[in-house]
Parts: sequence; structure tokens; C-alpha cells
Amino acid sequence: MRPRLGDDRGAVVAEFAVALPAVVLVLVLGVGALAGASRQVRLQDAVADAARLSARGEPEERVREAVATTVEEASVDLSSRGDLVCVSASAPALFGLRVTASGCALAGGL
Repeated sequence: MRPRLGDDRGAVVAEFAVALPAVVLVLVLGVGALAGASRQVRLQDAVADAARLSARGEPEERVREAVATTVEEASVDLSSRGDLVCVSASAPALFGLRVTASGCALAGGL
């Protein structure tokens, strides 16, 4: 049996082989973006809690520990701005990026 001119057998497999890397790349980037956003939200929540702890007069070590237990490898900075106690933190995310967050609370607050 001789192949006919214009035979389309195998075309679907070839098109799938060309499109598959693009689909995988989009999925990897999407999962990476969601993981980075999740880490950002966790860091922001941890910084807000740490700012409240610091405003209540907790020791600096306890404030840093509050962030470190929620987000691993986070670097924490404490500062005062008038009546506010502020906590800033940054942590590595996927693809070599870093996420940052900061939060302030009124000093002496409950």
C-alpha cells in the first residue's frame, strides 16, 4: 500500500509534541506565581503579628521568632517611627525572587 499524497497520519502527534513544552512552561510559571503569592501572604500575616507583639513590649527575640516560625529563612528588621513600632521582613521565594512585607502597630497597645 502506497501512502497517499496529503496523508495527515501523525500530524496530531507532531502538533502535540510542539505544544507540550509551552503548556508545561505555563503550568510551571502559574504554580510558581501561586507559591510566591502564598509566601507573600504568610509573610505579611507574620509581620503584622510580630508588630503587635513588639508593641505590647515582647522581647525582640520573641518578635523575630514569630516571623521565623511562620516563614523560614526570613530576615526581620525592627524600627520605631514616633509612636509606632514597625517590623519589616523579607524572605526568598521561587525563581530567585524575594518577597517583602512590613507592618506597624501603636506602641503600648493591647
